[in-house]
Amino acid sequence: MAQPPNSAAATKAPTAGVPVADESRSPNRTAASSGRPVYLVDGARTPFLRARHKPGPFTPVDLAVQCGRPLLLRQPFSRNEFDVVILGCVNVIADEMNPARVAALRLGMGAAMTAFTVQINCGSGMQSIDIAFRAIEAGSADLILAGGTEALSHAPLVLRQHAVEWFGGFTTAKTPWEKATALAGLRPEMARPVVGLERGLTDPITDLNMGQTAEVIGHLFGITREAADTYALESHQRLERAQNEGFLAGEVIPAISRNGMLYDHDDGVRPDTSMDKLAKLQAVFEKPYGNVTAGNSSQVTDGACWVVLASEDAMNRHKLAPLARIVDSEWSALDPSIMGLAPTLCSTEIMKRRKLSRDDIDLWELNEAFAAQVLACLAAWENEEYCRDVLGLDGIFGRIERVRLNVDGGAISLGHPVGTSGNRLVLHLANAMRRLGVKRGIATECIGGGQGGAMLLEVV
Repeated sequence: MAQPPNSAAATKAPTAGVPVADESRSPNRTAASSGRPVYLVDGARTPFLRARHKPGPFTPVDLAVQCGRPLLLRQPFSRNEFDVVILGCVNVIADEMNPARVAALRLGMGAAMTAFTVQINCGSGMQSIDIAFRAIEAGSADLILAGGTEALSHAPLVLRQHAVEWFGGFTTAKTPWEKATALAGLRPEMARPVVGLERGLTDPITDLNMGQTAEVIGHLFGITREAADTYALESHQRLERAQNEGFLAGEVIPAISRNGMLYDHDDGVRPDTSMDKLAKLQAVFEKPYGNVTAGNSSQVTDGACWVVLASEDAMNRHKLAPLARIVDSEWSALDPSIMGLAPTLCSTEIMKRRKLSRDDIDLWELNEAFAAQVLACLAAWENEEYCRDVLGLDGIFGRIERVRLNVDGGAISLGHPVGTSGNRLVLHLANAMRRLGVKRGIATECIGGGQGGAMLLEVV
């Protein structure tokens, strides 16, 4: 497969302009795991479906049910054996408040099944696993269904603030004169809504959208347009190979819409793309000179994923076979304007705590929010100043070889349903490690708002 250009030049980028060092050197707030072992025993996801300028065939709960039902049917225990259901979801729709509970009921898990929804932006699906992991580790649970779901195509249309204010004034007008006066203030532009997703992907502190933050760190570490496009092309090539070779069998469960349409694969992959086609795309977030385009960014997508986590007692009781053991997790935070660098913080912290070197990690799943963001993280790990001043290392972390990173593609080719992606990263990492016969891996992602999450897994 094509390799991105050597990042040696990028590793010379100074960190004087990186507003991260003070925050990143604050004391670690995540306690090292020292309780009962926790196992990931099974998991499944829907195909990831591109949003196509209208609501897709599935709501967030529809998606969760589509992959949850077959997953529960193949378990050797009753679905009411779970202690709790935890589901990540960011864009909760009005008809499905607390989608975890709605999904649990639709999955037939019983009226007595407690269920709650978590939201930490892009990390929501991983957060659901982490809460389950800590509960089982501490001995307060034995069997938990943890997932993530998102239907970005169902993101609501939002009225502009002045339109909301006008509507409020009109509804409180009492006399005919007051109503006529209010109507006189109505303007045609008030009928033009804003896509809620557009607001949701803009950080309210920095007023930068996520694509602009990718431009920032791409600039800091010298990531070129050619390097970003090369990475994006490889993501599509890797996903196409994974689909053709059957690497996703068992992980991806087909979904059937209410009108009988079958969706059986991730439909964002573009096997016919090329460097020439990618080069023709215009910058999206920083026109006209930016390097982040629709072709080297993650796709707006719908999808859901669940994993089953179990204690050793539950494993023995139900004769379960583990995919992997969840060893540790970490959450980090930094300046929102450079949120894409967060994976370097949380992943490095886990490795320092576990006394692991770069060579001890056989596989990485680093969410492909943007190609420039992934490449900036790789460059930061090779930058001596960044590793010393920000990560607190004595020397450089070193180069993560592409053969160890996102081996079956990622969000650029798959899509990034924000509440789901963290869950998929962990599940696919476990499956890929078993397929390739390796021992240890890290799943990590940046999180809108200036945070990041990482999980360390080992094959049992």
